[in-house]
Formats: sequence, structure tokens, C-alpha cells
Amino acid sequence: MLEVTGLHVAYGGIQAVRSITFHVKQGETVALIGANGAGKTSTLKAISRVIDAVGGDVHFCGEKITRLLPHDIIRKGIALVPEGRGVFPRLTVAENLAMGAYVRDDKADIALDMERMYAYFPRLKERAGQLAGTLSGGEQQMLAIGRALMSRPKMLLLDEPSMGLAPIMVQKIFEVVRAVAAEGMTILLIEQNAKLALESSQRGYVMESGQITLNGESAKLLDDPKVRAAYLGE
Repeated sequence: MLEVTGLHVAYGGIQAVRSITFHVKQGETVALIGANGAGKTSTLKAISRVIDAVGGDVHFCGEKITRLLPHDIIRKGIALVPEGRGVFPRLTVAENLAMGAYVRDDKADIALDMERMYAYFPRLKERAGQLAGTLSGGEQQMLAIGRALMSRPKMLLLDEPSMGLAPIMVQKIFEVVRAVAAEGMTILLIEQNAKLALESSQRGYVMESGQITLNGESAKLLDDPKVRAAYLGE
């Protein structure tokens, strides 16, 4: 479904991503793990066209999307849940969710999907009229995921969904991530908790200094001595 070939991202003279190549099959959850500064977030931003890649190609569902505009990427079926959540603080929870469906015009189905988000995250329904900026970090993360799903994407890009959250919130959010994956959603996941990321995915890639240094089935990466030493605290 997603084919990334020779992707290169730079900020001035700093090379954040160095000609990486990887793929994600339809219906898979794939984890991208690595230390801070490894280039993971830059990879997702380049795929979703939040930033420009300086080299390489991205194909989605057989179509080259490397130079499409960000709103066209969403229309093609890729939704990004950014690091830091990026909710609209002065809009209500309901308005934030509605913003996720701005590329759609099927009002009846949008209303149904809004209720589906509330079923995933009952706390959001309780706070539907509350300004997003007044929510807790965990609630904002729920909202960011719900907003992305409102576009009815074919693929979800998740950037550090557990960052800064209490364990009970992390558990709830990953319950929903797994539920969405079980329904057939294709997911590319960046997660600081490498163990959680690999336990929640079928395959994984390890990034170091802008390059992919390891890849394979998640279960095998969990048992890899290098991964265990570097990312699992063993």
C-alpha cells in the first residue's frame, strides 16, 4: 500500500533522513522505532507532505504522491496524528472532530462517524462542547486520533501517541489503536515505548541517525539482542 524509496529529508545542512526505503502492506500495523533525533517524525512529515523531501519517492496505492499538497494527501486516504496532538484549542471537541471530515461532504455518514468516535472515546462525548485547549493531554490525544479517523483514511500515521501520558491513558489509547487495526486499518506507528510499539505491530523498522538499520517481524525484533539492549532497557 505504501512504498517509500530513497527518502531523503534535510533541514539546511542537517540530514535528518538519509535515503531510507521501506513499505507497509494493506492491513498491517508497522512500527518505526529509534532514539530521539533518529529521523522518525521527519519521515512521517515527509510522507504526509507537512515538510518537503529533498530526494526519493513515496507511492501510495500504486500512485506517486511525493509532490502532492497536504490536503490532497488527506483526500488520497492518509491521515497524520502529529506528535504533540495539534488540536485546535479554541474549537470545541465536536468542532475538532468535524474539522477532521472537512474533505468529505456526506453529512449523514459524518454524523454516524462522529458517534463512532464517541463510542471509541466516551470521554470525548462527555466533553463534546468543551474547548479542546482545556482538555488533559490524554483527552487531547484521543481527540487527535478521532479527528484523523473522521477523514475515513485508508492509512493512519501515528506519531508518538503515548508521549507524556499516564499509563492508564496509554492503555486506553492503544486499545483503540488495536481495535481500529483489527477492523482493517493500515497503520504506521512511531512510538517512544519500543516494547509497546512492537507488541502492537506485525513488523518493525529500527532507525538510527536517519537510516534504517534493522527490520523484520516485530516478535523477532523484540528478541533481538541489539534491540533489547538499545531500546528495551536490557
